[in-house]
This record gives sequence, structure tokens and C-alpha cells, in this order.
Amino acid sequence: MTVKQLSVFVENRPGRLSAITKLLGDANINIRAMSIADTKDFGILRLIVDDADKALKVLKDEGCSVTITNVLVLRITDRPGSLAEAMNALYKDNISVEYMYAAFINTESNTACLVLRVDDNDKATVALYDSGYKLLAQNELG
Repeated sequence: MTVKQLSVFVENRPGRLSAITKLLGDANINIRAMSIADTKDFGILRLIVDDADKALKVLKDEGCSVTITNVLVLRITDRPGSLAEAMNALYKDNISVEYMYAAFINTESNTACLVLRVDDNDKATVALYDSGYKLLAQNELG
């Protein structure tokens, strides 16, 4: 069970991030999670949104360089050690995590959601389900 993640090439200059987020907001696209990794000249903005296909079109229509990658959104209990246990479930099956970032925390249900890019989505899905973890589907993000 994967979720579509947008990766947007962003020039490292004032106003660029503002312009991209305004485009999405004006198109009524809700950002559910985001991460940005940068260098001196550019960054890669990673986004999980409620309508990835619409966001892709909006961004491409404005000339943005954007791709879609399938990632996992993992729900864990928000307590010390939970992340280590989830990472161990992947490690036991020799699954490599390429990157990860926090998506959101729900204090009412005492859970946290993490976006994971792994080397094998199918194998990771099985390993996590077998260890009792919940993965979110694309339709659960809106």
C-alpha cells in the first residue's frame, strides 16, 4: 500500500517556496506532509498532498520540474521506542530506508505518521504488516 509523493525541484532563491505553496493553495490542494532538502543552489521539496494527480498537473502547468514517487506512510504509537521498533521490523527483513520524515502527530489517538522511502515497498509492506503496523492508503490522506 503506497502513497504518491511529489518531489519538486526548487531553486534556492527568495519567494520560490512561497510561490509553490500558493499555487497548491489556490488549487485547493491540501499539503499533508512536507520535507525540503537543500544545497546552496537548489532544493528538493517532497510533498504528500490530498490530490497528487491534480497537484502534479498544477505544478507542471506552471513549469515546475516535478516527479511522483511511491512511498509508505507508517502509523506508529507516539511513545519513546516506537520508531526503533518499526525500524527493527524493517531491519530484520533487510529492508533499507533511503529517507524518512515526519508527516503528522495526532495527540488524541496518541499516534505519529511517518513517510518512508524504502528500497522495496512490497517487502516493507509485508514486514510492517506482519509486525502489526498500520500503513495509510492514498485515500486516507484527504
